[in-house]
Amino acid sequence: MPGAREIGLVGAALALTGGVACAVCYLMSTTQKPKKTVEEELNEDGSRKEHVHKATKTETALKTPIISEPRTAGTQVLVLGLDGAGKTSLLHCFATGSLEQDVSPTQGFNAISINKEELQIEFLEIGGTEKLREYWRMYLCKARVLVFVVDSSDPERFPLAKRLLHQLLSTDPYLPLVLLANKQDVPGARGITDLYEALDLGDVGDGHRLSVIGTQVKKRKSEANVGVQDARDLIIEMMSDD
Repeated sequence: MPGAREIGLVGAALALTGGVACAVCYLMSTTQKPKKTVEEELNEDGSRKEHVHKATKTETALKTPIISEPRTAGTQVLVLGLDGAGKTSLLHCFATGSLEQDVSPTQGFNAISINKEELQIEFLEIGGTEKLREYWRMYLCKARVLVFVVDSSDPERFPLAKRLLHQLLSTDPYLPLVLLANKQDVPGARGITDLYEALDLGDVGDGHRLSVIGTQVKKRKSEANVGVQDARDLIIEMMSDD
């Protein structure tokens, strides 16, 4: 489809980062071994007595460094979410206004560009399978806005989505977030208020700009794609902000 392309893992890593791999640094776990200190005192008979004290054991846990100050804004809209959440279908609607054909789940990277007047916005989607999730945080350094898509009709996967989302947000507490509660047309789908509570979005911190929008995508029914245009307009507005 014009405007969208499937990219292999290696090719995307080079092309979408300008040939320079972005990586999240990790602090290795270190442990300071207990040390003994000896304090000498004299007994009444003049002999030495010893008191042995163990120094406090300190450990540094394995963690991703947290960005404590606002960083330079990135250039991409990073689109993430679990496999089957509907990320690829939403991107097709962002690019063309409708979904004209069935789409297959993204097995690697999927990128589209949208031109709005003098603004060119690049959307990068990374698949949501367990193997591909390993790449998610590597691309946060290029993101200006994070779009996280959740299948609102599958509450059994909410805890996993919550854990992964909070890991991303803890890495960069200043990254704007647009949460899309997708598949609102499916019977039993949870509304945006329920999803907000299920994902504990009230705990993401004051530094995030947060928006939650309910969406649904139906093939060849652009008028029924509720929320998609609102989400697209909001993302364009956020990318236009200085």
